Amino acid sequence: MDALRVHQGFSLASIDTSATPGFEGGKSEAVDALAEGAAILSELQERFFANSRSGDARKVLLVLQAMDTAGKGGIVRHVVGAVDPQGIDHVAFKAPTKEELSHNFLWRIRRRVPKAGYIGVFDRSHYEDVLIARVRSLAPAEEIEKRYGAITKFEQGLADDDTTIIKVMLQISPDEQKERLAERLDRPDKYWKYNPSDVDERMLWPDYQAAYQIAIDRTATDDAPWYVVPADHKWYARLAVQHLLIDALRRMDLQWPPADFDVEVEKARLAAS
Repeated sequence: MDALRVHQGFSLASIDTSATPGFEGGKSEAVDALAEGAAILSELQERFFANSRSGDARKVLLVLQAMDTAGKGGIVRHVVGAVDPQGIDHVAFKAPTKEELSHNFLWRIRRRVPKAGYIGVFDRSHYEDVLIARVRSLAPAEEIEKRYGAITKFEQGLADDDTTIIKVMLQISPDEQKERLAERLDRPDKYWKYNPSDVDERMLWPDYQAAYQIAIDRTATDDAPWYVVPADHKWYARLAVQHLLIDALRRMDLQWPPADFDVEVEKARLAAS
């Protein structure tokens, strides 16, 4: 996990998007490893959720950020989707509504932070307000500067409230993105995923890379670290994020909660019923 974690002096431009840090196999080995990890993650998530029923206040928040086509949806389906959905709170943040725009940019985010025992998944997030807002000049420069501090304060508050924060940027190359967009145009079953604005945003690639670098530099902290995952290989990105979640839950040393009733008495009552 340390190979993916952002440290001081990090440079987004230095990331090899086709690399597979920490994994020496290929696609077939990754598919097998993902299936094995799914069973591990599923049990850990069930323990996590079960403990919240006994008063454990801990939560997990997975933040997924990326350029278009980088694979956020695949991670939601193949990684998060492998666990019990009753313990998942997934939200895909879109362009803010009129009501949301009438409030502070974090207002809509605060309303969706995970509750005890839940893994919250932000498919895009409050970072859009310092990414697209910066690139597209959707807010004054001085306002965007203030938002970095507001984000750091907000995330520290979450961490202080027993939330484990895992911020992931899926980093693909512009060539890989072009291939994935071309596939969407070649396949009728993928048309629904294509949006003409994807090409408009693609034309601003250098600006987005600069905006990501600034956002990561300003908001990577010990309690809310950033992990940059090379994502030209979807199978690697899914495996990496899966293990970020496994690692976070393992660190909690989760045990099954003890019964809050007399087991033997209940066995006798059930037998006599």
